[in-house]
Parts: sequence; C-alpha cells; structure tokens
Amino acid sequence: MDTRQHHLISPACGTARSLHSWHFGAPGAGPKVYIQASLHADELPGMLVIQHLRQHLQQAEAAGQLRGQVVLVPMANPIGLDQTWLQLQMGRFEMASGQNFNRHYPVWVDWLRENGHDVATQLGPDAQANVRTVRQAMHQALLRHPPTTELDSLRHTLMGLACDADVVLDLHCDFEAVVHLYMEPECEPGLRSLAPWLGAQAVLLARGTGAHCFDESLSGVWWQLRESLLASHGSEFVATHPLPQACLSTTVELRGQADVSDALASRDSQALLAFLTDMQALEGPDHGPAPQPLCQPTPLSGSQYLHAPCAGVVSFQRQPGDRVQPGDVIARVVNPITAQSQLVCSDTDGVLYTRHNLRWATTGMELAKISGTSPRRTGALLGP
Repeated sequence: MDTRQHHLISPACGTARSLHSWHFGAPGAGPKVYIQASLHADELPGMLVIQHLRQHLQQAEAAGQLRGQVVLVPMANPIGLDQTWLQLQMGRFEMASGQNFNRHYPVWVDWLRENGHDVATQLGPDAQANVRTVRQAMHQALLRHPPTTELDSLRHTLMGLACDADVVLDLHCDFEAVVHLYMEPECEPGLRSLAPWLGAQAVLLARGTGAHCFDESLSGVWWQLRESLLASHGSEFVATHPLPQACLSTTVELRGQADVSDALASRDSQALLAFLTDMQALEGPDHGPAPQPLCQPTPLSGSQYLHAPCAGVVSFQRQPGDRVQPGDVIARVVNPITAQSQLVCSDTDGVLYTRHNLRWATTGMELAKISGTSPRRTGALLGP
C-alpha cells in the first residue's frame, strides 16, 4: 500500500489541511477502481467501510491477488470534518461559501473542447487509445485550471485522483435510509452486480441531474463528449472515432447517518470485495454468483419527494424499505398548539428509501422519498 498526502490551499495564515489516499496494486495492470468516503463529512458509514476494506486489500496485495489498481480515500472532506458548530457536525456545506461539497464539479466537455486544446483533434480509430487520450487531456485540463480556494483545491485533488478510473464509488449515506444507489443510465449495465451485492433497495437513474455531482462529472464526460462531437463533427466522425463509456461511477448511499457499526461495515466491505472480483480488479475467494436484486432501476425523476404541509411534530407511519402504494400514510404532522394533524401520503407505488431523522418539521421541509417508475419531475433533480 502506497500512502500519499495531498495538501490543500491554506485558507488563512497558520492553517493547513490535507487529503490522504491509499493506493493498492500497480497502475495500468488492470482496471482502476476509485473509492472515497464521506465527501459529505457528516455521513460516516463509508469511513468505517473503507477501514475494513483496507485490511482486506492489504492482504490481497501481499498475496499477489490484485489484478488492477484500487485507490481508497478514507476521508474525502477534511474541511467539513473541521466544521463543528454548537456540537453539531456541519459536513454538507462549506460554511465559508455555503456551497455543497458534492456540487460544482467540472463540466469536463467544456474544458476538453477549449480553443487550442480540443481533444477531437487527437482522436483516432482505436477506442482504447482514445480513452487514454481523453484521460491524459483531463489531467492536462486540471493543470490549465488551477484552484484558487481551499474548497476548489479539494475538488481539484479528488478529480485528479479519480478522473482516470474505470470505476468510481462515492460512499455516502442519507438521514434514515436503506441502501440505495444514484447513477447515470450509461453506467447501469456495467455496475449491475453492485446493487445486489450491497442489498440495495433502490437504484435511481438520471442522465445529468443539473447538480454537477462528483460521480456524474466523471461518468458524464464520456457521453457528453460523444454528443458534443456528434453535434460538431457528425455521426460518421463519431462512428470512426469511438469513445466507450470508460468510467462507471455511482453514489452509494449506505443507509442512514446512525448506521455506523463494525457489523454493517464488515458486510459492506465483503460486498465491495465481491464486486471488485466481478470487475476483475481482484482475484480472491469465490464469492459465488451475485444475489438476486432486491429492486429494478427506476428514474430519479420518478421519485416522489414528500414535504411537510405545516410545521409540527413528525410521526412517521412507515419505515425505510417499506413498499408503499398510492394513498398510504407515510407521516402525520401534529401541531402541538392546536392539536390538529395533517397526513402526508404517497401518491406513487414504490419503495420508501429514505426519510428525515428530525421529528420537528418546519413548513415545507422534505420528509421522505419514494421511488417511482413514471417520471414526474423535471429540471434540477437534486437539492442544493
């Protein structure tokens, strides 16, 4: 294992933070898999999963069982981990700028087609050679666009570590939830075994959410570049200058914020090891075939987001993982002054995959999310 330290831009005199990464296997020996934890610094299950995964990968590396390269970032957000306000961890937004740590990642296609640096001029008939060319161009684009703030340098460093990966797993969690995955449709075929290994109960697909999240920045470059070339050079050029979907990336939501235990982390790390074996990055014990999936992918635009119709005490009537039908009561919001309550009901058939961990709601607060099969929302599909 090769341990590396990456220094971030100092935001103030006498202050400095750094990012750490662990590198297993030999670059170029096989597929590169990149896994990071807690980009939202108050979402901790992935940190413990990576500790378990590290032990197994060290043993596999010593035994010569690595067939590719695995990069682990055990703590992807040292900025957010240092933001404690009145004993509460403020890990989702940078307090200096108000920006979400999992937003505003590069729209790579803009950088790759800049005047004087248009990658189209470097492409040829060999698909794998084109992949190498694009990845090299991505690294060069990072050099052309250096960061200017500490938050920018965090994003810049993470992108530099992951932009040439074949598979990217960004480990998050929700408030109270079952395991669920977010990914672009182009990634789903190649990542199909991940959901059953992890026991995911929802796989939510969206081709660009408008949020420029970490995972979709990395997978989106490939289909966006193809579409850009199609628009500028035509279908014949795209056919003779092939670009495969060279990065399969996903956001993995490992249940809820309180679901941090060695038992769960051990189970999840074993699931990831089985997936790494499927990806031919690891030659390990036979895990057997992947379990039967617990769900079928559904469009993220089909998810119903339930909001509190008034302020009050929240009494949830259904649990994460429950299958619900239209009309099912998901929560009751009680006004403690008037004693009146309002019901919050599902109007779709799907799985209640996440709900809030607060039991006092302000008017309009998001309470829960239910997967659905029919698109119902347009525009930005994720919150701020």
